[in-house]
Amino acid sequence: MSTNQNAFGKMTNYRWSICALLFFATTVNYLDRQVLSLTWKDFIAPEFHWTDSDYGTITALFSIFYAISMLFAGRFIDWMGTKKGFLWAIGVWSLGAVAHAACGWLTEVYLGYNSVAEMVGATGQAALAISTISVNLFIVARFILAVGEAGNFPAAIKVTAEYFPKKDRAFSTSIWNLGATIGALAAPVTIPLIARYFKGIGVGNGWEMAFIIIGALGFVWMGLWVFMYDKPEKCAKVNKSELEYINQDEAAEPVAVAESVEKKMSFAQCFTYRQTWAFAFGKFMTDGVWWFFLFWTPAYISDVYGFSSDSPTGMLLIFVLYLITVLSIFGGKLPTIIMARTGMDPYASRMRAMLIFAFFPLLALFAQPLGNISYWFPIIIIGIAGAAHQSWSANIFSTIGDMFPKTAIATVTGIGGMAGGVGSFIINKGSGMLFTYAGETNMTFMGFEGKPAGYFIIFCVCAVAYLIGWTVMKILVPKYKPIVL
Repeated sequence: MSTNQNAFGKMTNYRWSICALLFFATTVNYLDRQVLSLTWKDFIAPEFHWTDSDYGTITALFSIFYAISMLFAGRFIDWMGTKKGFLWAIGVWSLGAVAHAACGWLTEVYLGYNSVAEMVGATGQAALAISTISVNLFIVARFILAVGEAGNFPAAIKVTAEYFPKKDRAFSTSIWNLGATIGALAAPVTIPLIARYFKGIGVGNGWEMAFIIIGALGFVWMGLWVFMYDKPEKCAKVNKSELEYINQDEAAEPVAVAESVEKKMSFAQCFTYRQTWAFAFGKFMTDGVWWFFLFWTPAYISDVYGFSSDSPTGMLLIFVLYLITVLSIFGGKLPTIIMARTGMDPYASRMRAMLIFAFFPLLALFAQPLGNISYWFPIIIIGIAGAAHQSWSANIFSTIGDMFPKTAIATVTGIGGMAGGVGSFIINKGSGMLFTYAGETNMTFMGFEGKPAGYFIIFCVCAVAYLIGWTVMKILVPKYKPIVL
């Protein structure tokens, strides 16, 4: 314990300052992801002649890159430690975010064009060449972004386990995980405006500066992290009372569990536990739903209702959607309420809360039908489903800390993240192919034609994903069973 800590006096609350840093990191994380989704349809696609399938390929490969990276990122964080590991992660992803801005210039240089106007006016094989080269360049940039972003959640979950007792972890996770919502909320009212402004003054085609400005926020966070973070037992701003509060679970658990905390769990050993597979399956079934909403909602608003991402109505719709998801902050508090009222253990309380949240996405079944009445209905429904997902996410992440020793938390988080990335790859690639096919063939489904029919199919998949995920998780781990090494 640091000699600078006060042994007596009122308990400090420095853990919430750390939580605020995690919130900032997650906000930047989601802002970086959203730049492409909010600029591709109206700024990038005309320049590079992209189709829905091209965009679907880029987002799907980002998901698979992210999935594979998550498998190793968690292990990297456990090996490197949260302070250095988090710095590496956000440094790499910020570099990847900024690198997107060079894709247009490199396409021009490689193909010998002198201006954006020449590429926009290209046809036939020339347009195909522009599309192919630019897609490949964006895939490289997304790869760098994915490798770095994969470290965010394993590191954040590990820091949460370091700074919060079990009873507070879901709530603290819901707070910093709200950064995903705030990032998604800020994105539609900033990114299109940045792109439009710089396009208006002749700085590229506008979208480049959006990537540079948003990407640079990560480097600001790195400076804050260096000066603010240290492990609680070494942190001068955590006094004795707060440290005892943080470590209350170790005092309460049986001696065998407490003594096992510092033992290392091998990577292969993680796969021998049902708890790992339960977490991984829950992530596989549900992560893709959130990423579909994140990546495709701006295109949905444009394709089905005709509002571009930089139009006042388009920006308002996306803003309201993510404003609704702010409700997810209460999702992390629900297990604490259940524990207090029923005496359930943390895992049982989280599973009950997750079951409640799993029913809300069923509303997505009505998004497309009600959209015939007003475009506000699908936006509100997607917002509610998004809030349910973020509430679900805060709790499913916390189940790792309930059952695994701290030395394995980031590794198991990475394994689950990989599974979630695979699920996201499937839904994003499948969506892109489906929407292109539906638009070209005027496909019909349940009374809808063309792209609206394609969106309705994906909404149906999203609606039932959580109940399937919860059921399998409950079968694999029916009761609270902490792992003792």
